[in-house]
Amino acid sequence: MLLGNLYQFSIFPKRNLASFLSQIPDKVPLYSLLLPGTHDTMAFYGWIISQCQSAETPLHVQLQNGIRVIDIRLANIEGRLIAYHGKYPEKTPFQTILSAIYAFLTSPVSCRETIVMSLKQEDYAVTPLPVFSRLVREEFTQSAGGLDILFLENRIPKLGEVRGKVVLLSRFGGDGAEWENGLEGLGIHPTTWPDSERDGFTWECKDVHVRTHDWYAIPSFLYIPEKVSLAAKFLQPPSNNDIQPTLSIIYTSAASFPFAAPKTIAQGFGWPKWGFGVEGVNSRMGKWILDVLSGSINTMEFANRDMMKVEEKDGLSLRDGDRVTGLCLRGWVLVDFYDQPEHSLVDLLVECNFRGRRPGEEGW
Repeated sequence: MLLGNLYQFSIFPKRNLASFLSQIPDKVPLYSLLLPGTHDTMAFYGWIISQCQSAETPLHVQLQNGIRVIDIRLANIEGRLIAYHGKYPEKTPFQTILSAIYAFLTSPVSCRETIVMSLKQEDYAVTPLPVFSRLVREEFTQSAGGLDILFLENRIPKLGEVRGKVVLLSRFGGDGAEWENGLEGLGIHPTTWPDSERDGFTWECKDVHVRTHDWYAIPSFLYIPEKVSLAAKFLQPPSNNDIQPTLSIIYTSAASFPFAAPKTIAQGFGWPKWGFGVEGVNSRMGKWILDVLSGSINTMEFANRDMMKVEEKDGLSLRDGDRVTGLCLRGWVLVDFYDQPEHSLVDLLVECNFRGRRPGEEGW
């Protein structure tokens, strides 16, 4: 990293991404972790607008690479649930997804991990909500792990409660009549989810305040700096003195046709280092997190003039010369094409779990 006329090198431990949660105490609540995730986890097909992950990173590879929040979107096809992204078929049966999860959570290496599964219905226009909800329950019941693999309470658990389990985040369900305990037996169940809200939205999960950033309908790649600025803001602790626990859920993904394809937003294009092209969200986020972890002066190489305006307007301290020491980044971060550039973003997100921790705080 170049600082003025000097280079700064940051050295971090090499962690086993397949089992990094095993190094974290049982008493730490999931809202105090930084969990890497993938947006539209199974969207391997449908270039240019529907594909969100590389075909070289199927689910079992994602889990081995440190992904702990998965975004599963399904449609009912002749009585079976299949991965879909909107109206585009992503081909993978739900049973195949559940088999990969079960294999990971029962492996000796990764049996102390946990997976948060956001599950969303994509065909609500043609499949009634109760029918979809019933099919989800049936397919879980028929899978290798059965219902026992699920954490179905509507609250944010501590890590020790859910090792070897799937924490369900249900973006489906209607009134929950198909499940024991209704909406209280559907896992974490958001009370609201407005479409593509630029400034994000909030909801309550028992005693936890949940902040969610899912602004995806950006007009073009020119809005990448603004997207990164807002995502970074949600990663930081709340600015107020409220002692209520807070969970941040951040989607770094975005897509609109024709100037904001998912791959373009995530990876950028051209040769931005040489002034020919645009730097993507993943690289920009990685640089900022690296600055936070290294405690360096935040040069924010990606902070161009447009970025500066966004920061000043939103009160986000990311300007040149700002110190970023002491920031404790927390949240669940869902990314498109997470393996670019070169898996570095996931490594940095994982490392955030081991920085800024103090004995006696947050379960440590």
